[in-house]
Amino acid sequence: MKRIVGILAVVLAMVTVLFVADQAVRTLRTLTVVEHERDTWQRPDDILGPLSLSPGKTVVDLGSGAGYFALKMAPRVAPGGRVLAVDLRRQSLAFLWIRAVMGRHWNLDVIHGELDDPRLPAGPVDAVLIANTYHELTAAEPILRTLFASMRPGARLVVVDRGPRAGGGSRAEEAEHHEMTAALAEQEINRHGFQTVMRDDRFIDRPGDEDLWWLMAFRKP
Repeated sequence: MKRIVGILAVVLAMVTVLFVADQAVRTLRTLTVVEHERDTWQRPDDILGPLSLSPGKTVVDLGSGAGYFALKMAPRVAPGGRVLAVDLRRQSLAFLWIRAVMGRHWNLDVIHGELDDPRLPAGPVDAVLIANTYHELTAAEPILRTLFASMRPGARLVVVDRGPRAGGGSRAEEAEHHEMTAALAEQEINRHGFQTVMRDDRFIDRPGDEDLWWLMAFRKP
């Protein structure tokens, strides 16, 4: 009887592993399809351009998700550079780690951040990207303070996000609708010492899209 139970336990474990592996493969395939479609409208090269990435630089992708931008940045800073991909979601970071290994992006580090702390390793940072994430920051002030302290003088911060087509409300109201006006974001970021380099309030304006996408670039003095 014990032997039968043991065999059943092993079979169940194998089935579970196979199921999880199958789901992981399906998710990776879905990510590839979704990101290819995203390439057609997100304008990734125009977002990464103001970061002035080059080999040897260290760049932070705050709110990296499964790695849409982080995987594009890794070869741009190699050799010698690093991509620090920060997110709150462990599952997204797990898939990013798998994709980094599959792509041999050994210079990409995944970091499980906290709501008020990106938990960056020691060492100066040359650039920071916050894409499609700024409106979700519930503790923007400590995050911006930490980023400012970590960045070299002259380092770039690029923020791209969705904004309403008309008006705008408080930060909480805008975050509830997964959007934020460029003006409100710029005020917060300037208040923490960053200087605005450029601002495009209509960076992405797609017919039929309820939101406008804005892009801003800042530098640390």
